[in-house]
Amino acid sequence: MNKNSNLYQILYAAVMVLLVGTLLAFIYMALKPKQNENIANDTRKQILSALHVASPAEAQIKETYEKYIVQDLLVDKDGNIIDSTHNVAFNVDMKKNVKLAERQLPVMKCKLDDGSIKYVLPVYGAGLWGPIWGYIAVNDDGNTIYGANFSHEGETPGLGARIAEQPFQDEFKDKHLFVDGEFKVVQVLKKGQKTTNGAEQIDALTGATITSRGVSDMMADCLAPYQAFLKKLQGAEAMPEPAAIEEITDENQTE
Repeated sequence: MNKNSNLYQILYAAVMVLLVGTLLAFIYMALKPKQNENIANDTRKQILSALHVASPAEAQIKETYEKYIVQDLLVDKDGNIIDSTHNVAFNVDMKKNVKLAERQLPVMKCKLDDGSIKYVLPVYGAGLWGPIWGYIAVNDDGNTIYGANFSHEGETPGLGARIAEQPFQDEFKDKHLFVDGEFKVVQVLKKGQKTTNGAEQIDALTGATITSRGVSDMMADCLAPYQAFLKKLQGAEAMPEPAAIEEITDENQTE
């Protein structure tokens, strides 16, 4: 075949595109498990940060996470546990979940070194330039925030991006989700502003009003469905231990 002909050049280009495409697809498939694990480890670090657990070495992230997160739960709007299989809460895609009419309500139960129990609830919302998300750790009183971690996709460095910095996140510690028995999640407001419903508040980030409001709206929207679950904790209703819940789940599946 004449190498200078149009047919040869077209066939040559087609073969090269096919070979390169196949090679790229192979590399993508080979690296995908590692990429997924890196994403999962980043999520684990964010959850551990909300619990004030020091970030471990990369090779120990999963082990450390499984040490402290003793149980995964899905609860319903009435606060009842409907699933407790391994990683059932961790695997909920919050980006898709917040768009559902009937959301899943994931809860990660944690036991710290001092024996105290915390419950981590994921939140997801919108900032100025894109999605923002986070994890709120609540004490076993079902009301007091133990810790918070927030992250973002593309907020402005030095402004909205500061939601991912520790000083802002630390402001949420010891704030409350209920005031006088009513759900009034802590609000993020400009300095000098006051809440209209009596909720506790923290100061918004200077120059990042929209992102700060996004954090406030995200918490109100995503934590409101957990009211019944949190009320049960406040009522000191005993939460079954992991083994007991597994038995309950198995019975429900059998039925």
